[in-house]
Amino acid sequence: MTWEVLLQRELFTLRRSGRFLVADLRDSHRILSTSVRQGGQVDHVRHLLNHQSCEGAAHHERHRAITEHGQEAYHDRVCLEIGLPAAQTVLMGTAANMNYAAVATESDEGVEVTAVITAGVEGNATCAGEPASWRETDAGTEKVPAYTGTINVMLLVNRPMTPGTLARAVVTMTEGKTAALQRLAVPSKRHVDLATGTGTDQYCVAAPLGGRPPMTSASPHMKLGELIGLATRTATVEAIRWQNGLEASYTRGVVHALGRFGLSEATLFEEIAPFLEAAQLELLRRNAKAALYEPMVGAAAHALAAVCDRLRYGTLPVSVGADAMTQHAAMLAANLAAQPHRWSEFRGRLRAHAGGDPKPLILAALALGWAEKWAD
Repeated sequence: MTWEVLLQRELFTLRRSGRFLVADLRDSHRILSTSVRQGGQVDHVRHLLNHQSCEGAAHHERHRAITEHGQEAYHDRVCLEIGLPAAQTVLMGTAANMNYAAVATESDEGVEVTAVITAGVEGNATCAGEPASWRETDAGTEKVPAYTGTINVMLLVNRPMTPGTLARAVVTMTEGKTAALQRLAVPSKRHVDLATGTGTDQYCVAAPLGGRPPMTSASPHMKLGELIGLATRTATVEAIRWQNGLEASYTRGVVHALGRFGLSEATLFEEIAPFLEAAQLELLRRNAKAALYEPMVGAAAHALAAVCDRLRYGTLPVSVGADAMTQHAAMLAANLAAQPHRWSEFRGRLRAHAGGDPKPLILAALALGWAEKWAD
């Protein structure tokens, strides 16, 4: 195999070839990982391996190849394929392309943290606490329909850490990953909430065993925690941008902001049709991107989504729900019409559409704003 060196550091070399991404450790490290083999905390591992194990959808033959002989056997097979010692390697697998791996390094006063991340969130994004897709029993694991998408994190720190600090680093790393998803307003694919991760996220964290006194805290209050959080957040945002084409400005779109409440690009024009005349609908169809990605329209859409969330969480009483949603839906309509001075009028016209389900109100607001933008 031909390997490309992506990053060279005193304690490790990061290299890539095709479907494989490897960090080779030069000295003894303490490793904490989710790997099936060598998982948990170990100190004999010398290679961190991330690889594309399958395509994102309908790759049934590959799934059988991974599962029919067990995960440990698959670990050995992958290591053999690229010439790594299976007993000294931790493994992560994903449907993400290794060419989209993002690398971010942060440093402070001689402390350096590098995050190497692949990420996909289009099919498997979840929020902690949502209904699960798997159940583990004494008889085995019961499978409910599967979803694709994974965030895999390699985190390499150039200073020793105590075992407790290594465990705390995982917490801070996870918070950094979730902060990236929040910034991009990534929705859960299972529920109405914003995502906190995916159902198949994996990680490996490595820190050298000797040479310096071990660091004793990876809390965000400490600089080490800051570096871990920042490197993880930065690399996660970048990996999602490459893998899914999702970057910050794209998230201003109305469907991205309100898709959690039933709005869909695939069905939008069909569902909004009853609110518009045929000529208006065709004009919207031909100019959908300009209309639905207009910045002030996006601002109102995100504000409406936030109000809907606060009502679900109990921050706002149900008694004000219809009025609160209508006010923000009216701003959505007024901004789409490019006539913010008509906000009060639009609020009155939309009030009848407000109820428990935000979707009819959203459709009515979009239709009203579009119809009035070009009304004589």
